[in-house]
Amino acid sequence: MKKLLVAGLTGLIAAAGAAVALAQSTSTWPSVTVTPTISPDKAGTVKHPKGVKLKTVFHWAELGSASQPIVTNFFYQFPKGSLYNGAHTTKCSVSTLDRSGPAGCPKASIMGTGTGTAYADQTLTHPAITVVNGGATTVFFYTVLNNPARVQEPVIGHIKRTSGKFAYSLSVTVPTNLRIVAGVPIELTSLSVTAGKGSWLETTSCNGGHWPFSVTTSYENPNTNATGSASFSSSARCHK
Repeated sequence: MKKLLVAGLTGLIAAAGAAVALAQSTSTWPSVTVTPTISPDKAGTVKHPKGVKLKTVFHWAELGSASQPIVTNFFYQFPKGSLYNGAHTTKCSVSTLDRSGPAGCPKASIMGTGTGTAYADQTLTHPAITVVNGGATTVFFYTVLNNPARVQEPVIGHIKRTSGKFAYSLSVTVPTNLRIVAGVPIELTSLSVTAGKGSWLETTSCNGGHWPFSVTTSYENPNTNATGSASFSSSARCHK
């Protein structure tokens, strides 16, 4: 009986160890939801484009500080009927941002602001973002973190014209020193960015009463270095 009991306990321990190992080797990626809002929602025309502000709110499903992955990349697609005029708007350079931050840029190049919430170990941190025009194909998201240590850096967004359902794409890679700060992974759970001033962003049409958007965010598990992604499609209301 004693041998049977020992054998049974040994089997249970082995099974538990296998379950833990399986859990550690399997990554769960949080879903992402994105809410875009464009104001005004009355579209301009090709002959008379209308300047707008775009507010985008991201929410990632919370898995807890021990399981939340790092967001490493954003891929954002903008609808037909939108017009990006970074080439015709006052701009700032990455060298100026590296040297002086947004305060060193022309005031007319500052296009918006943002903030977020992220796990930094067992506490929360709140990145502050300044949106800066970088020209025809570039926009900067100058990001400042104060916890767990102060880090400030321009995050570079690359804008490309596309075809089909969407007019433009924006791809952003989060720099390594904003992913892990003072040895602590920075794990986003929410982000809100509002951008648009003058004719920087404009609309030229509205089809079907909405402007469609698509977003993909990529992840890295800081414990295993496994990678994954999640996508979400949404739309903003519009009218002619």
